[in-house]
Amino acid sequence: MLEQNVPVYSRLSPADRQELHGHIHVFLAEKYFEGCAGLAVTEEMRVTIAAQACILLLHRETDYYPKLVSILVYPNTYLARHRERNSAGLVTEGIQHRQGESWSHGTVVLSWEDVRAGAADAQDGHNVVYHEFAHQLDIEDGRLADGSVALPRGSMYGAWSRILGREYAALKKDVAAGRTTVLDSYAVTSPAEFFAVATECFFEVPLLLKTKHPELYAELKLYYRQDPAALL
Repeated sequence: MLEQNVPVYSRLSPADRQELHGHIHVFLAEKYFEGCAGLAVTEEMRVTIAAQACILLLHRETDYYPKLVSILVYPNTYLARHRERNSAGLVTEGIQHRQGESWSHGTVVLSWEDVRAGAADAQDGHNVVYHEFAHQLDIEDGRLADGSVALPRGSMYGAWSRILGREYAALKKDVAAGRTTVLDSYAVTSPAEFFAVATECFFEVPLLLKTKHPELYAELKLYYRQDPAALL
């Protein structure tokens, strides 16, 4: 299942594959999967989702997404309520089609169709599992998702805040000017979305991210303790 559904698996070293296997076993033992809208969750779905979630954990001490309890899986995009406050304080509500979402109180929601598509093309810069589980990493520091993750050393926070803050501001200017960007324009929604989108690019288009945004790549390399560009 890993070889067929998660192409990046074939690029991992034997040691990394073995580590990933161990992480997957723990993840599957700890997390509860539930199908929605009539979907029956299969072992293939569980393994495919777990593998991608656990790729983010390689080489690092981990509690396996300690705030996460359950993964809800829809067959495809689903409708969810959306509430947004603009800069003027005006609140708008509505219904959105979504591929996934990550909640701070123990749940990740995913569209299986988009999970499978994101895993199958490991170089398109989009992966809903990486994105939503990056949000779960973001909240491990005890705060809501804000792009400020828990770092292993206190000395790392200054560079992280400075570099990601500068990259976020630059991306907002590029998007506003209509310029083509490596990171999807959705990243300008908030610092939390910037970190999640940057994580997608780090694992999916690492050479491009490293070339266009070397400092951002370097910070993510330190955080994830991986160098995806070196595997290509």
